[in-house]
Amino acid sequence: MATISELRKIRLEKLKTIEKAGILAYPEKTKRTLTIYAALEDFNKLAKAEKEIILAGRIKSQRGHGGATFLDIEDGSGKIQAFLKKDRIGEKGYKFFLDNFDIGDFIEVRGIFFQTKAGEKTLEAADYKILAKSLLPLPEKWHGLQDVEDRFRKRYLDLIFNSEVKKKFEIRSKVIKEIREFLNKAGFLEVETPVLQPIYGGAKAKPFKTHLNVLDMDLYLRISPELYLKRLLVGGFEKVYEIGRVFRNEGMDRSHNPDFTVLEFYWAYADYKDLMKLTEEMIEGLLKKVLGTLEIEYESKKLNFQTPWPRVEYGQLVRKYTGLDIEELNLKGLGKEAKKLGVSFDESANKAEVADEIFKKFCRPQIWQPTFVTNYPVGAFPLAKSQEKSPQKLANFQLIAADWELVNAFSELNDPIEQRKRFEEQEKYFKGGLEEAQRMDEDYIEALEYGMPPAAGFGLGIDRLVALLTDSHSLREVILFPTMRPEGG
Repeated sequence: MATISELRKIRLEKLKTIEKAGILAYPEKTKRTLTIYAALEDFNKLAKAEKEIILAGRIKSQRGHGGATFLDIEDGSGKIQAFLKKDRIGEKGYKFFLDNFDIGDFIEVRGIFFQTKAGEKTLEAADYKILAKSLLPLPEKWHGLQDVEDRFRKRYLDLIFNSEVKKKFEIRSKVIKEIREFLNKAGFLEVETPVLQPIYGGAKAKPFKTHLNVLDMDLYLRISPELYLKRLLVGGFEKVYEIGRVFRNEGMDRSHNPDFTVLEFYWAYADYKDLMKLTEEMIEGLLKKVLGTLEIEYESKKLNFQTPWPRVEYGQLVRKYTGLDIEELNLKGLGKEAKKLGVSFDESANKAEVADEIFKKFCRPQIWQPTFVTNYPVGAFPLAKSQEKSPQKLANFQLIAADWELVNAFSELNDPIEQRKRFEEQEKYFKGGLEEAQRMDEDYIEALEYGMPPAAGFGLGIDRLVALLTDSHSLREVILFPTMRPEGG
């Protein structure tokens, strides 16, 4: 069997032959008159009229029968069979095709429609033209590759051979489109905020650091757009949102990628309870429009997004699955209980962070159907407002389904004095070695001192939602080009 290098050498010789014949192997444009999908939709009319059309696409298969060859040609809209007959296109042209064209090449075919005895809709070629000569052969048994990472590393091949993968990314695009339409209709304004930031903030995460030479200053890739979006509330906008990439220099697993896509929106004069209603409305409507159903299957289990979804307090779940009352325990006591349960945590972590490690191990895996988990302990989210009647609990929720944290949302802290105290506490954790702690942002505090209206904020992991809706185990299956170690290390 020939090696890839040897096959490439053969195709290079074919390329030279095409060029010596005075033919452009990579012409500037095609005269395609219809997509394959559009042509098939209008097949009966075109076949009856014997109207000549021009289709274009990649050769996916080739079958020879003496003086005739059948091809499967595929473009972005569909696939069709083409029929090349020596008597029709001429002996010289037919031989030139067989000698120099390969599976993987992009071609243009001019001809008329007919239906074979087997009932297959086919384009009988009167002429053909090369559009792009492929120099590497497509893998013959792509589905059988043992190294699944090659699918993610060479996504272009994955898309060529796996229609289910292509479908996932079409669904992803539709999800984002529907989210935009929903928010626009609800009166939200789409905005863009800096990706390069002098101080990273809006989440607990370790950032990527870079340097701007022209100003001789260090900058960070954003870990969240939150603090800039809330500056816009100070500026007078009442409803703003952004869909974009954020970057976190942390671990990688099925639910984490160093760069990922988030939706964040902020809504003045609303609270977290208003957000729960809006979240139900948005996601329920999205599923109806994109999937046509509210009941989906994820990893062989049913998920039903019919609203309303249960609302359960964080502390109640911890008590239910561990027997611990986190409100009654101090940091030291909770730490001891966590160790008894086999839960590891950073020794510099605060009480809320220790509780969260317990929650992630014992509670979250128990939540399968969409559920709002509310009222996390103070310290979990330094930018969230506390409840007025229960100051040790936050006015917040997370939407969890099938063990995925999909949404994080809360009533926004708009008290500049309290926010400064929260940042100062985070700075102590940072200096104590907790790299994920949030940093003091004096400019943001100053903005709050000018006055920010009461507001609610919402963050959704787009990749996680799409993974759930497409029955994908890992984020890498729904990110076109996930972060990968280079081939060969």
